[in-house]
Amino acid sequence: MTIDIPGYRPGTYQLDPAHSEVGFEVRHMMISKVRGAFAVKQATIVLPENVLEASVTATADAASIDTKDEGRDQHLRSADFFDPETYPAITFTSTGVRHEGGDFFVDGDLTIKGVTKPVTFALELGGFGTDPWGNYKAGATAHATINREDFGLTWNAALESGGVLVGKDVKIVLDLQGTLEA
Repeated sequence: MTIDIPGYRPGTYQLDPAHSEVGFEVRHMMISKVRGAFAVKQATIVLPENVLEASVTATADAASIDTKDEGRDQHLRSADFFDPETYPAITFTSTGVRHEGGDFFVDGDLTIKGVTKPVTFALELGGFGTDPWGNYKAGATAHATINREDFGLTWNAALESGGVLVGKDVKIVLDLQGTLEA
């Protein structure tokens, strides 16, 4: 199957950490959401002639978690949650790309806290273009929802009003920009 994507250039793209982020949001106290982000350490996106044969490998720094609350971030860095001293990286390795009903999906293996589970990201292509310095760029946003408890992130606290402090479902949003290798 040939899929026409304006500006698509095959090659290997290295992620630009200054223009990329691993974001997340999770229910807090059952009444609101907490948002945060991790720094992307490394990501490589290989785009062959056939986009359905593309591959992605990515690593985020677990210790870089930032929810704009240092006390909460310290707790998230503890063994109750991410424990980056023992599990310093969060990784994703794609296992396939699908095109269904005009939409792209990237299937792969997500590893958090030493636990690997299959995850599917819905992919929104941002496009391709040349920056003012002559670098060819690709951009995309991907999102998925995971159950944090599936990855060993089970800490919680019951609330007097009912419910729990931290929701199980975590929405992950990847904002990605990569540069085509010369």
